[in-house]
Amino acid sequence: MKDIFQVIDTIQLSEKATILRETNNEYVFKVNPNANKVEIRNAVEKLFGKKVESVRTANYQGKKKRERRADFGRTKKWKKAYVRLKDGEEIDLV
Repeated sequence: MKDIFQVIDTIQLSEKATILRETNNEYVFKVNPNANKVEIRNAVEKLFGKKVESVRTANYQGKKKRERRADFGRTKKWKKAYVRLKDGEEIDLV
């Protein structure tokens, strides 16, 4: 089992994340690409002290940079987690 600070990297604050938070009580986190749903659930519950209802994940590949050249590279691949909290629970982001 990984340390909770190795599992969760940052919280995503975007328009889509704000809409999900207001309508579905879901929070969006950028997490370690090797973390699974159980580790993400445990990390959120221990870090924020809230009960988690469900976790969905999405993997993102790195974008190509310097595409027109022979030595093109990529940005890092990363993983996003959508965490839904139980009714009545919320995370204070202030």
